[in-house]
Amino acid sequence: MIQSILIISIIALTAITSFLAFNNRVIYGSAIFYPFAVRERGEWYRFITSGFIHADIMHLAINMFVLYSFGEILERYYLPALFGNWAKLFLVFLYFGGMIAADIPAYFRHRHDATYRALGASGAVSAVLFAVILIGPFQGSIRLFFLPIDIPPLVFGVLYLLYSAFMARRRMDNVGHEAHLVGALFGFIVPGLFKPELFTLLFHHIQNRL
Repeated sequence: MIQSILIISIIALTAITSFLAFNNRVIYGSAIFYPFAVRERGEWYRFITSGFIHADIMHLAINMFVLYSFGEILERYYLPALFGNWAKLFLVFLYFGGMIAADIPAYFRHRHDATYRALGASGAVSAVLFAVILIGPFQGSIRLFFLPIDIPPLVFGVLYLLYSAFMARRRMDNVGHEAHLVGALFGFIVPGLFKPELFTLLFHHIQNRL
């Protein structure tokens, strides 16, 4: 039995819609996050649809790689231990809540700008990643293609945010790199609001590593 069915389903749906949008400008234009259209035409659905399309294959691959690497452990182990039968519902709330929250600052900043657009699941993926960091900062690891070493979640999260900040400053694409930070904050804070003891445990985890 596949225990991470929710994460796999999200990855599959995101991959399908992203590939459809690569080859269809109507789908791409209808789904992309466009604050001006949200304000002028009430197209609030873009807060969600923009998280299911990506700029290119590399953008899609990176997001889905990170989502699977950390989402699986969150769905199979961490959330069931913390929330029992509510685990999958909480994961849905975490993922889509992070997706929406990550676009809110961009909406208020660019709602009068008819040229601004953004896309990608970065905010939602960041929420999943930083929920894992809160719960198990040094549990498990991820191995990047170009680095033959295992990286703990906490270290990977820091590298992920540094990369996002660098790309946000360059502004060379429509990827919502700024959304990484907001999604990360959402994923880090929300589980702790439901389980405040997680913050204390995080402090002890880091203290024991120093």
